Amino acid sequence: MARRKQREEDDRTARLAAATGHAFRDPWLADGALTHASARGASRADYQRLEFLGDRVLGLCIAEMLYAAFPDAPEGELSVRLNALVNAEALAEIADEAAISELIRSGSDVRALSARNRVNLRADAVEALIAALYLDGGLDAARAFIRRWWQPRGSAAAAPRRDPKTELQEWAHQVSAAAPAYETVSRDGPDHDPVFTVVVKVPGKDAAEATGRSKRQAEQNAAAALLLREGVWQAEIVE
Repeated sequence: MARRKQREEDDRTARLAAATGHAFRDPWLADGALTHASARGASRADYQRLEFLGDRVLGLCIAEMLYAAFPDAPEGELSVRLNALVNAEALAEIADEAAISELIRSGSDVRALSARNRVNLRADAVEALIAALYLDGGLDAARAFIRRWWQPRGSAAAAPRRDPKTELQEWAHQVSAAAPAYETVSRDGPDHDPVFTVVVKVPGKDAAEATGRSKRQAEQNAAAALLLREGVWQAEIVE
């Protein structure tokens, strides 16, 4: 049993090194970065404090990368690009691409959730891992990991769309001098996997309705639906 456990830990260490390009001097630090509070035991820390630090390190490195990659871009475009690279969805996708998701320790109740509902867990673990890299190997170790996994996304020629609620609020003020009004009209599904339906209204315009796995996501989707219907946004074509 002890040998098998040691083999599993050795395999985990090797996979983490492959994903990060860094051999941790402090295995406790690396283990804590990938341990959710639901799996924390007497012998383990969890990633909550590391997540706080990693968020700041990630923001700095992404800002540095974008500043160099887009020398003619204004501050507003750089902010939009940065937000698209550091949001929970982007971090969760990178956790999957780098096979970090498979290394996160969590309790059975968390593992039973759908992949969609584990987005924040995966995103938080990536931020915690960045902090662990920073503390164990300095800024160069964290920067190397970030550039390896974020640079292909950050090099996209076209700037991503702005947050739809922000976009709709600015447009609504222009056309009606009023803020959009959001109303949650239903909440369906089980507690661990709910579906919210939200309606958004702008004075003088027909309302738009959309659903989402959280109230925030439903509001974002409703705002995007109204922007698309009114021609403020054009539908993106997937080739």
